[in-house]
Order: sequence, then structure tokens, then C-alpha cells
Amino acid sequence: MSDLAFSSDAAPTLLLVDGSSYLYRAFHAMPDLRGPQGEPTGALHGMVNMLRLLRKQVASSHAVCVFDAKGPTFRDEWYADYKAHRPSMPEDLAAQVAPIHEVVKLLGWPVLEVPGIEADDAIGTLCVVGAAAGYKVIVSTGDKDLAQLVNERVTLVNTMSNETLDEAGVLAKFGVAPNRIVDYLTLVGDAVDNIPGVEKVGPKTAAKWIAEHGSLDQLVAVADTIKGVAGENLRKALDWLPMGRKLITVRTDCDLCEHVPQWPLLDALALREPDQLALKDFAATHGFKTWLRELEQALGTPPAAAAKKAVAAKASGTDDLFSAEAVVDAIEEVVESALETQYDTVTDWPTFDRWLAKIESADLTAFDTETDSLDPMKARIVGLSFSVKVGEAAYIPLAHQGPDVTEQLPMDEVLARLTPWLEGATHLKVGQNIKYDTHVLANHGIQVQGYAHDTMLQSYVLEAHKPHGLESLSLRFLGRKGLSYEDVTGKGAQQIPFAQVAVERASQYSCEDSDLTLHLHQVLWPQLQAEPQLLDVYQRLEMPVSQLLQRIERNGVLIDRDKLQQQSHELAQRIVTLEQEAYDLAGQPFNLGSPKQLGEILFVKQGLPVVKKTATGAPSTNEEVLEKLAEDYPLPARILEYRGMAKLKSTYTDKLPLMINAETGRVHTNYAQAVAVTGRLSSNDPNLQNIPVRTVEGRRIREAFIAPPGHVIVSADYSQIELRIMAHISQDESLLRAFSDGLDVHRATASEVFGVAVDEVSNEHRRYAKVINFGLIYGMSAHGLAKNLGIERSAAANYIERYFQRFAGVKRYMDETRAEAKAQGYVETVFGRRLWLPEINSPNGPSRAGAERAAINAPMQGTAADLIKLAMIDVQKALDAEGKSSLIIMQVHDELVLQVPEAELEWVRTQVPALMASVAQLRVPLLAEVGSGPNWESAH
Repeated sequence: MSDLAFSSDAAPTLLLVDGSSYLYRAFHAMPDLRGPQGEPTGALHGMVNMLRLLRKQVASSHAVCVFDAKGPTFRDEWYADYKAHRPSMPEDLAAQVAPIHEVVKLLGWPVLEVPGIEADDAIGTLCVVGAAAGYKVIVSTGDKDLAQLVNERVTLVNTMSNETLDEAGVLAKFGVAPNRIVDYLTLVGDAVDNIPGVEKVGPKTAAKWIAEHGSLDQLVAVADTIKGVAGENLRKALDWLPMGRKLITVRTDCDLCEHVPQWPLLDALALREPDQLALKDFAATHGFKTWLRELEQALGTPPAAAAKKAVAAKASGTDDLFSAEAVVDAIEEVVESALETQYDTVTDWPTFDRWLAKIESADLTAFDTETDSLDPMKARIVGLSFSVKVGEAAYIPLAHQGPDVTEQLPMDEVLARLTPWLEGATHLKVGQNIKYDTHVLANHGIQVQGYAHDTMLQSYVLEAHKPHGLESLSLRFLGRKGLSYEDVTGKGAQQIPFAQVAVERASQYSCEDSDLTLHLHQVLWPQLQAEPQLLDVYQRLEMPVSQLLQRIERNGVLIDRDKLQQQSHELAQRIVTLEQEAYDLAGQPFNLGSPKQLGEILFVKQGLPVVKKTATGAPSTNEEVLEKLAEDYPLPARILEYRGMAKLKSTYTDKLPLMINAETGRVHTNYAQAVAVTGRLSSNDPNLQNIPVRTVEGRRIREAFIAPPGHVIVSADYSQIELRIMAHISQDESLLRAFSDGLDVHRATASEVFGVAVDEVSNEHRRYAKVINFGLIYGMSAHGLAKNLGIERSAAANYIERYFQRFAGVKRYMDETRAEAKAQGYVETVFGRRLWLPEINSPNGPSRAGAERAAINAPMQGTAADLIKLAMIDVQKALDAEGKSSLIIMQVHDELVLQVPEAELEWVRTQVPALMASVAQLRVPLLAEVGSGPNWESAH
């Protein structure tokens, strides 16, 4: 961040900090740190770090930190719905506001908070006052609205994104000059402040209109001539636009006299020296370990004993010495460091040798690849980057193209010299999404070893409910923002391949990636070490699974192209038939894919009851509505069948043959490991987990997943795994007994609920019991059960009541789990995976109810995910140990799919289910069922 471009003219500088913007950015960027009394301190740490760094970066004698005051402002009087949809300040942030104000003042910053006006308006007024007094004004903010203040004497800086906006910068970023930003924002609107703009007019259209017509007023004058839907929407908004512009305009004439402690104004805004003694007490009170040591050293006092203990724990590297205090210390130390980066571009052998020696002697190296494709099976290397120390990194360009590319080392020789390090298990490496980089190097014949850490997976284990991309993690945990991929390659149709990016720009981007990855590891790793259960999930499950998934993805699965083409032809014929049947039932042809036309046919022409409406008030024709209508009317049933056939054809029978890899002749899915909050894997490109199995046509698609000659497909599937986990977690005696005795659990449940002997349970009773068993796992209500079984709600409620009377342990588990989730914000799997529920205490009733249902199901679904991961690991270990040629080719929900040589079939049929059943000892036995055949469908 030290390269922010500030003016170097002779004018004195007035620095204005948008404190409210800083407040929220600090809160969302920092991890959930806690002080000595357990109080939230993440925003406090972030705010201190940001202000200390800003003071180092900007040489200014006068400054002020401006905050929003509590209570309504004049805009609320103008427009009652102003900011109506903005959620209230999070409790953990509200608790930090008072100490933040306190420490800002102790750091020497004047603080301004003016009732009745927003911080933006105070900043706008100070911009005018400062400029008039001859000052160069710098506004530090992340708020785009303040771009309207920029002129020849006012500049915006955003330290989070390393961005400086002068007049030229505003024009380049928004497409309009600063004096037209208000017009631009009026057209676009502001969803955060609940200020409507012109419907469906985005930044590009707004900038285009202003460029063509000069201003909003001139655009309004010719509104009748603006064509298309955008023109219609503009004319609809004409009455609103004056109010929108009024709300968006930042005032620059506020009376600040009563709120500034002395006058003239600039005397009141003189920066003071930090109060070191008071700051030392503040740092000790709020748990700033590293900063406290700095202050104590500056004041000549010895470090506190607690700080000494934390330092010793961190330096020792011994896991059991990582106290919570040491973790906060470690995080704070790396986050507080103001980085001066040193990035090298390696284009000669002496520099290469110097960096090779660095990574060979390093305890841990962050490593990243830049490639020519996002497809891991096809991607080829364009360049490589390394970092062994935060703030230092190197990039080796290898396949850049273009007239400006001069020196690049030969790729073959570079990779040959790096291969011993890359394949060396003792050369420890850390990456962000290491599975992708492992694929890329495998494409070049290099089998990477020594990956010890993956920052994406560290974040996933710590906070599964949040994003895990490098940019998001860097902002959240480090307060740092590097170049994005689109920053260097462009967007949309103008995007260029990475190989065509200028080497200097590519080097900055890639070096930042490796540098940020290493920095993140230093912050995330201590947090994992402080949580033994999460550490076990990371080391025992996620890291080994990542490496195994890379093998499974490369194995791929063989597809029968001819069979799919035949199925596609048959589906096409069925679709034509269904289309004609729909026309006959409707009494006219219509576009079956048009919700509008379908709605007119169903609700206007045929007069069917409206089940649900869309956000615009039109009758809904979504799948849920059609399923309800299909119970009584034939046309909705045909539409559903038509949609199902069309989806099968477009998603699978047409698409799968196109996805066969030309080199391997197989389809290679990608398993996303850090997506589902429960720990489940998701499959994409193609998605192999959503192939419908409830229809004949869906099951036939599985017939195209085949074994090569001399092999068979084996499917090994956990039986009733979530019900078994429910029995284990709830410790319900009746469920435990049913599974331990090997009973049909649905028949046993029916016996309890309906009060009949097990041998007298009818098929209908068993069907009801099965729906109840699985429904309650997912938090189904009496209404949901009634709908599912097609019975009255009172009857469904009666079944649920009887179920809970017979299975009291299940009821106790559900009640205790809801309470636990509300108290701590998460639930856990049997293995300690933490499943966060951000909406569990939401004031929004439906959101809260959804989180409560998730709280009940998540431990079961998450434990099932953990079990199948353990099974994958153990099965692969056994295959390797026995020297078997069998391959795991797919993982789908609770199922492992293998390609097995016929000679190994008996071993696999015996050993794989035994291994799956033995990965954990629950209170009930685990059971895996196995089947085999020439294709996936026949193996079931």
C-alpha cells in the first residue's frame, strides 16, 4: 500500500478519514478476534492498524476522523424510506464503537461527529473549507458517493484497494467526470441507501447517456426520444429523479461551528502526538499483544509477563503451547505489519539460481502457477511464482507472448531444474487451492509432493459459511487487496489470455498471489492450531482428500458416446410428443419455455387457481407451483414432464459427449471441496451428483457410464447413513435398538408410531414412517409432512406427536441442538467440523426458521460427509498398499464408484464395504452395500 500516489506539490495537506466507512470495513475484513474478557475486538484491531498505517503513508499536519452520529438526518425528513432496508449495526460491531472512538483520539486524531448530518456531508463541507484555505485535501474512504467531491484540490484514496482517484481517475473508473457523479448515481440508484434509480439502468447505460447528453437535466429534456425499455423506464422515473438527486448530493455547506472544539477550523484539526502512556493501558485492556510490546519498549518498560508467555509459545512451535493469547498475538503481528513489498521478475539464470537456493532452504514456500486455461486437465503453465517471506516474492515468466516480451528462460529447462524441488516431499509448500496447481504440473509430467498446507482449506475449516477466494480472504484476514485477475486481463469480450499480459504486470499479480498466500497461512494456521478438533478435520480429512480428489479427477470416467446420442434422439422424440400434447390440452400452440405465455394459458384462458405470485405480482409458474397444479390438472403435468425431458437432454445426453477429453477419451469432473457448509463435495463441469434417479430416463443416463473391456463398475453406498447418525447423536434407545438388532428401521418406526407389531406393519405404514424418518431429519413441519403424504395437517401433527413420544431422544436432541445453535452460532459434526448458522438469531422469521431446520440436519449431513471422506482415504490407502489397479472414479453423495479389473472384483466387493464400515465406531453399526455391473446403473 506504500505506492499510493499522493500529490507532491508544496500545498499543505488536510487528511479527512471517513470513519464510518473504516468502521465497517475493519469489521468485515478482520477475523473474529476477542479481548481478554471475551469481548469482540476485530474491528478495533482493524481500525487501529488502518489509522496507524495511513498516518505513516500520508504526510499531513492536519486531519480528522469523521463518524456518523446516531439518530435521523435531514434526508430522513425528505424521504421516509431512506436507508429503510439497511440492517441495523451488528451487535459485535456496536460493542466496539465506543472503544474505537476512544483509541482514535488517543492516537492523536481529532474526531468529528455531527448530529443531524451524515459523515459524508461533514467531509464535503471540510473539503470546501480546506481547499479555500489553500490545502490539498485527501479523503480516505471506500464510498463511491464521495467521488462527487473530487476536483483539482480534492483527491480520494482507498487504502484497501490501493486506489487513488483524482479527476482523471474518476473519469476512468466511472466513465463520467466528478461534476457529473451525482447525475450518474441518480440514474443508477443506491440499493444500500434504498434510493431507487432508473429501473434496469446500470453504470454503463448511465455513463453512456451522460456522455451523449452532457447532464441529467439535458437527458431529462429529451427523455421522450430515448428508445427501448431503458427509455420507458427513464420516463417512468422522471417524477422521482429530483428527489433521488437531492438525496445523493453530498452537502458542502453544513454549519460545523458548534461541533468543532475551537476555531479557526484548521487549528482544531491539527494532528497531535499519540498518548503513548494511555495507549499502553488501552492495548493491555483490549488484548493488543504486539502493539503493547512496542509501546512498552518505547516507554522503556519491560514487556508484560503474559506477552512473554505468548512469544515463547509461538517461538517454540509446540502445538500444545498455542494458547488463545498466543494465537491473537500471532495474528496481530502479521496483520499489523505495514508491508514494503519486494517482488523479483526472474529472466536470467543467476536470479533463478538465487531463488532456487531460497526455496530449497526454506522451511515453507508459497507457490502458485499462472496458466492459459481454467480447465485443470488442459491448463498449461505461463509462469510460476514463489514466496518464502511475507513481502518478498519472485515470478518466472515462461510462456508470455507479444511484441514487448524480450527475455524469458526456456520452460523445459526451468521445469527440469525445478522438478527435484517440486517432487520433493521434504520441500514443504503452501498454496491456495492446491488441487488445481497439482493438476497443472501433472499436465507437464511433474507429480508434486510436499504440499503441507492449503489456505483455501484452512479458511474452509475455520469459516465454512464465508467465501474462500484469495481476494476475499486477503481482505478479511489481512486487510490487503492485490490485483484481481480481471485487473490484469480485462473483462468480457475485451479480456486477453494471461500469456498476453505484460510481463511486469503479470509479475506483480502472481507475486502478490504467492505473497498473500504465505501471509494468510501465517494468520490462519495459528487459529487452527488453537482448535484441536478443527485442526484434526483439516489434517485428517481435508488435506488428504484434496490430494485424493486430484487423483480421482484425473482418473475420469469412461462414457458411451453412442448410447448417449441414441438417448438424446429418443428424448427429442418424446419432447416433440409432449409439446404437441401440451398444445392439445391448451387448445393452441404456445412457447412452453415462456413463463409469460404459460401463465396466460393456465390462469387466464383455463382459469386455474393462482398458487403463488412472483415479486412483480404475476402468477408464478415455477416448478413448485406446477407440481401443486399437476395433482388436479393434466396440462401442468405435461409441462413438468416436458421440462424434465428437456433438461435431461440439454444437460446430459447432449452435453456429456462434448465434454469427453480428447486425450484421455474420458469425462473428468471437478470436485469443489470448499463450497458446501456441511463439508459435502460438489461436482461440476459436468455435475455428476444431480443426475435424476427417480425417472426411467434419468437412470438410463447412468447406463452410459461404463467400464472398459475386462473391467466392471462397482458402487459402494452407505445404507441409511443419516438415520444411523441420528441414532448415534440422539442416543435414542428405540433407534439404537432397531439398528443394533439389524431391523428395518422404517418398519420399526412404523411399529412404534402406529402401535402395531413389527410383523403387522403394512407397506402403507412403512411408507409413512419412511417419510417421517427422513422428514424430521430435515426439520419438516406438520404442514410439510401433510403435503408430502397427501393427508390433513392435523393427522400429520398427530403422527409427529406420536413419533416424539416413542422416540424421546430424538426430540431431546432437536430441542438441545436448536438452543446450542442459538447460543454459539454453530453446530458440530461427530468429528468436530464446525457448521456455522449466520441466520440462527435473525430477526427475520423465515430466515431464522430455515437456520433452525439446518441446525438439526447439519450435524447429520456433515457427519455423513466426513464419513465418506474417511472412507475414500482408507479405500485408496488399501488399494495402494495391495498394489491394486482398481480406480476410484466418482464420489456421489454417500457413494463411492470404482472401475475394477475383473480379476480384482472379489477383493473389492469384500474389502471396500468392510473398510467403509470400519472408518468410525458409532453407537450403531455402519453398513455399506456394494453392487457391480458393466455400467453405473447396473451396479446399483
